[in-house]
This record gives sequence, C-alpha cells and structure tokens, in this order.
Amino acid sequence: MSMKRIFKPSLIALFFFSVWCSNSSAQLIVKPGDPHLSYIGRIAKSLDSVAFFWPGSTLKMNFTGDAVDVTMRSTREAGYFYAIIDNDAASAFKFKVDSNRAEINVAHGLAAGSHSLEIYKLSNNTSKNILYGLRIGGKAKLLSPTALPIRKIEFYGNSITAGHGVDVPPGQKESGTAEFYNNYYTYAALTARHFGAQYSFIARGGIGVMVSWFPEIMPEIFDRLDPFDSKSKWDFNKYTPDVVVINLFQNDSWLVKLPEHEQFKARFGKKAPTDEFIVDAYQKFVNSIRNKYPKAFIICALGSMDATAPGSKWPGYIEKAVKNINDPKISSLIFPYKNTGGHPNKKEQRSMADQLISFIDQHVKW
Repeated sequence: MSMKRIFKPSLIALFFFSVWCSNSSAQLIVKPGDPHLSYIGRIAKSLDSVAFFWPGSTLKMNFTGDAVDVTMRSTREAGYFYAIIDNDAASAFKFKVDSNRAEINVAHGLAAGSHSLEIYKLSNNTSKNILYGLRIGGKAKLLSPTALPIRKIEFYGNSITAGHGVDVPPGQKESGTAEFYNNYYTYAALTARHFGAQYSFIARGGIGVMVSWFPEIMPEIFDRLDPFDSKSKWDFNKYTPDVVVINLFQNDSWLVKLPEHEQFKARFGKKAPTDEFIVDAYQKFVNSIRNKYPKAFIICALGSMDATAPGSKWPGYIEKAVKNINDPKISSLIFPYKNTGGHPNKKEQRSMADQLISFIDQHVKW
C-alpha cells in the first residue's frame, strides 16, 4: 500500500476538522465607516471611528450572525447605551461605556437568519463616546441598511429632553448621574417614533437660553457638532427637519432668582434681566433656528416642571415672543405643570408625548 493511500484519510479528516473549526469561530470585523451602517443624530464619522455626542445618537445595522460585540470608550464621563435587537425595545440591553477601550458583548445566542441591531445613546451630551468597530460572530454577513425615514424632527432642550432621571428606580432619590438618564423614553423620542421620523436631540441637562448652571448656553452651542468644542461646527445642510421643538427656559427660571450664583453674575452682573430682555433673548434664539430652517414648523414648548406652575411668568414670555415673531409656522405649546417632585418619569414623559403628538397632528402637514 502506498504512502499516498495511508495518509489520504488523515488529510481528509484534517480538512473537515479545519472547516468545522472555521465555521464554529467565523466572525466578521466591521469598521464604523462601513456603508452598510447607518447613523441618526449629530455624529463625527470616519472610516475607523465614530463619535457620539448628543443623547439619542444612534447606529443601525442589518446582519446575519449569532452574536455582536462593540469596541468603545468614553471621554469626559461614562456614557450609557441601549442595544436593541430586532426592534425589541422591551428586551433592550443597557450597557456602560467608560474611559477604558473595551469590547462589549451586546448580543449573543441569536437564531439563524437576518437581524437588526440598534445602538442608542441614552445619556447626556456631557460624554463623548467613541465606537472603534463591531465584531459579528457565527455565519456573519452585513445586509443592506434600512432606508432612513423621510420625516425629520429636531428637538432643542434641557434635562427633560435629554432624559434626566427617567431610569431612577421607584422610591430612590433622583440624581443627575449618567446612569439614570434615558433619552429613549423621553417625550421627544416617543414623539419621533410615533411619527416614524428621523430625530436629532440637541439637549443638555442644566442648559438655558440666557443662563445655565455652567458657562455654556444653548444659543452658543446649538450649532456645534461637539458641544464642548467651539470650533466644531455642525453642517446644517446634512439634516433639515420638518418640525423643530424647542423646550427651554426651565433652568433660566431658577437662575434669574439666584443673584449670588456665578453664572448669574457672569451673564447679568448684579441685576436680574427684565421681562423685555427675557422675551427678546428667546426671540433671538427662535430666529436663529428659523434662519437655519426656513421651512420648518417650529413649536416653542415649555414644561412640564415648575416653569409652568400656576402663576409662573415663563409661559407668557414664550407666548409673547411667538406673537412678536408673527410667523404662521411658529406656535407655542405649554405642557401643564406635573406637580410632582423631580424630573418627569416615564409616565409623565408619555403624557407629554401624547400632548405633543396631538398638537403636531392638529398643526403640521408633513
């Protein structure tokens, strides 16, 4: 018997063993700039990395495979995300991204066939979250991306819009830590999903129109890609919303009463702003938005925290500014005071969404 015949069975066995090993450990490395991936929100994209800044920033991907890992890290502070498989938000996996570059398993044990993945930023814009790549396990393949919705909506807001406190467990004292932010269940995100619209949330906890709890105010950062970099400008030609919702003044309403606060002194000196100054400041910001989006329907909202409590002047300031602007496609919407402690919880955010959805149905022709 020849040597060839002696070794042939062994070579065949080795071949099939190699194929089995290859299939059992198959994987696909995906770069963030791959054209099969789609993004929603203001993000900085290159072939090798993508930076998420604002709450609600989203990656979407269609694929086959049995597991997905993402490699990410955060700067400034930790960020929190949802990983949503096959649009099943009820089973979303919430994960943390900190300063250590790490690979995080966001899905495993997936059945054969096609799947979708959504990576959704839950937390404030005070974290910069960098995605370096994804790894898909099993019989991995990228599929064509789902077309993004034609409708577009954009929100400018504070902690209410960003999602401060939405994930605070019942009975636990609210805090402003990133862990308890959840933009996904804010009135803004709920409204966008109701209309099947793309979304952009330009929101930060503590921000105001005239004064904030920190140096920056919304008129100074609304046109930025990276909110902490004055040279990082957003290209407004990349995203033109049909509807813009502004929900600001909650923080201003507190800070104008605190003459000893450093930001009061920095913005106003020793004297609180007059009613005329407040109305004018709001008008100027709304006009800045109108200049960027000449055709958008703009909703000037307020609430549902104590800036809309009975006797508050702040709804009147907004209504006066809207009247002064005298634009048929600019209206005001005042959310009723929720009259409970802390920031709006999921139920209260849902109530705000219902009111906003109804308002849009009545006033906007998509």
